[in-house]
Amino acid sequence: MPQNCPNGTLYTIRPGDSVYNLAGRFEITVESIIAANPNIDPANLQVGQQICIPVKDISGPCESGFFYTVVLGDTFFNIARRFNITTEALAAANPGVDPNKLQIGQEICVPAPTPSVRPCEGRFYTVKPGETFVSIAKKFGYTLDVLLVINSGIDPKQLRAGQEICLPPAPTPGAEPVPCPGGSIYIVELGDTFYTIAEKYSVPIEDLKKANPQIKDINKLDAGTPICIPS
Repeated sequence: MPQNCPNGTLYTIRPGDSVYNLAGRFEITVESIIAANPNIDPANLQVGQQICIPVKDISGPCESGFFYTVVLGDTFFNIARRFNITTEALAAANPGVDPNKLQIGQEICVPAPTPSVRPCEGRFYTVKPGETFVSIAKKFGYTLDVLLVINSGIDPKQLRAGQEICLPPAPTPGAEPVPCPGGSIYIVELGDTFYTIAEKYSVPIEDLKKANPQIKDINKLDAGTPICIPS
């Protein structure tokens, strides 16, 4: 663990962490993390290890952050969500601004959030180009609602490549993404069988079997298991 962390915050390494995704998550450079942690091996981070996340040195008329130019449709609420801060923090950084009368082209101060660990009981996932919450939910076998709830601070309409979102714990221990090209993922509920699912979605039972070769015993489905419903 670092002896000290001046102007920064201590972070505990979790599974899947690397200096690269930490730099992206906290919007700092990889070099600054390495410089703040001279005694760590950046290529061999250990789960449970504590490292120092340095805070940007921001100065000027907006010492608590940076200036943002208001565009059409902006409100304090959506600006706060976009930059992962609270509306209260935004208001405090702009005491002379009426949040109900924002003007297009007006500059406001967006305070930099203090680096903190976003709660994620599962693991973080880096969004790839073209991906949406819908496609990610299908890819990993989650329902869209579950994915949106666990990432409630992220605007699903503004998802971008390189952004990190939280994936909930796997529906079943050790579950892997279920391939389902052209189809959709269904999460097994208590009492479900291949026969009731096939009937529910009007899919021939043989097609359902072929789409789910990972299911060895179709008579023993565990609740929470993701399966593919072929189109």
